[in-house]
Amino acid sequence: MIYVFDYATLKFIWWLFVGALLIGFAILDGFDLGVGALLPFVGRTDGERRLMIQSVGPTWEGNQVWFITAGGAIFAAWPLVYATAFSGFYVALMLTLFALFFRPVGFEYRSKLADPRWRKAWDWALFAGGAVPALIFGVAFGNLLQGVPFHFDADQRVFYTGSFIALLNPFALLAGAVSLGMLSMHGALYLQLRTEGALQERARRAALLCGLLFLAAFAVAGVWVAAALPAFRIVSMPGADSAFMPLAKTVERVGGGWLGNYARYPWTMVAPALAFGASLLALGFSRARRAGAAFVLSCLGVAGVILTAGFALFPFIMPSSSDPRSSLTIYDAVSSHRTLQIMFWVVLIFLPIVMSYTGWAYRVMRGTLRESSLDEGGKY
Repeated sequence: MIYVFDYATLKFIWWLFVGALLIGFAILDGFDLGVGALLPFVGRTDGERRLMIQSVGPTWEGNQVWFITAGGAIFAAWPLVYATAFSGFYVALMLTLFALFFRPVGFEYRSKLADPRWRKAWDWALFAGGAVPALIFGVAFGNLLQGVPFHFDADQRVFYTGSFIALLNPFALLAGAVSLGMLSMHGALYLQLRTEGALQERARRAALLCGLLFLAAFAVAGVWVAAALPAFRIVSMPGADSAFMPLAKTVERVGGGWLGNYARYPWTMVAPALAFGASLLALGFSRARRAGAAFVLSCLGVAGVILTAGFALFPFIMPSSSDPRSSLTIYDAVSSHRTLQIMFWVVLIFLPIVMSYTGWAYRVMRGTLRESSLDEGGKY
């Protein structure tokens, strides 16, 4: 097979693919999740909660496609990571999936009955559909930075040795708080942009509170990573043109290793600076009641957080923290040069088609819902 790119270049390209998809998901579906997480607290009356739901109703389905596409990209480029994640994180993923089920069902059935108890129950269901995934996504990243407890046997079968409770460790929960606070702030700023009056004012106050909690948790997590969280460093790996088995790559634990890329490439410091700077400016513009500028800056802050984690982890996809043969040697679930090359061309051909269709469907759906009347017995 003729390789247009070398292995290092292909790996970098696929990191860009997945990173762009995750940033798109965090920015676009992030405000949907944030609005859901704030629904029982910012909306005081049934009418206000209906307005909050209607603000994301035309777009949430299209926005969620970014998450599905990111999962497909991981399956295409790193099938071992996909298999390990879905088997090892099974309970967490199923919890996320069932929480996400509440959104379409809640949007469809909340206004079918006028009973306040019925609507209140669905409001809390929509809260779970926003808050639970936001929390678990952060917990997942926190566990990636610590290493996932799995190993391969001689036949390349994956053995996960952890548990769901073990995933809820202090650092992972802190990372979950970062994610939940960030997306709640993002959703509140979106509400401030799309609403007015008392609801807009409560959204502004919620954005300030969630933003300050997010920035505090992000700062503590950064200090924790720099000072106390062991990281990983590649010691040896097979040639890119060889049979690329995970057991042939050797990795060691080092203190402060997650800052290695920042020391090697100082320009990467733009990511945490963007996360802090843009988020602080967003809160400032929100306080000044300039909602449009605040929301744009919030988008930049969300991108900065994702990039901060990505720059630290690169080139690891899912490092292992357990190996039955050694307490010092760990491995990374990787893919071969050939796999990345083939799937690169598949994506290059089909991604523009999928993105064009998604954009067209988004416009049609948004226009249709704008024209439809949302009466008391209808949707939302």
